Amino acid sequence: MTYPDDLLRQILNETKVIACVGVSMNEARPSYFVARYLSLKGYRVIPVNPGHAGKQLFAETIMPDLASIDAPVDMVDVFRRSEHVQPIAKEALEAFPDLKTLWLQIGIESPEASEMAEARGVTVVQNLCPKMEYQRLFGELRMGGINTGMISSKL
Repeated sequence: MTYPDDLLRQILNETKVIACVGVSMNEARPSYFVARYLSLKGYRVIPVNPGHAGKQLFAETIMPDLASIDAPVDMVDVFRRSEHVQPIAKEALEAFPDLKTLWLQIGIESPEASEMAEARGVTVVQNLCPKMEYQRLFGELRMGGINTGMISSKL
């Protein structure tokens, strides 16, 4: 499925608080560096992982589940296998009446969760990464590991 750039840009501009389900404390894991990147971009990222609940990550306490978050959440970003998404979506819809977006990371899709969320007016993005889309849409892509805006004439 493809999504219009305007929709993705709107989601990324309007989102303030992201609950990141399945975040890892291992710096080598994609969930860690995506959550870290988003937090550095000014989003409040609330990590969710029952195996690390109570620990600190990105100046936030890791929550055991979505129901434990006592703040409004705009987006739930899911780093769990597709077969785990439907119960996560159900919990998110119950916990956050004003949820705007359910975002499923690269390789993750759930038609059932999508249908459930969209029926409540929640936008669903599947099989994409918000970090990568942010970089693409807001001009932060790097080529060959070198920021193209910083190429030196001495190279």
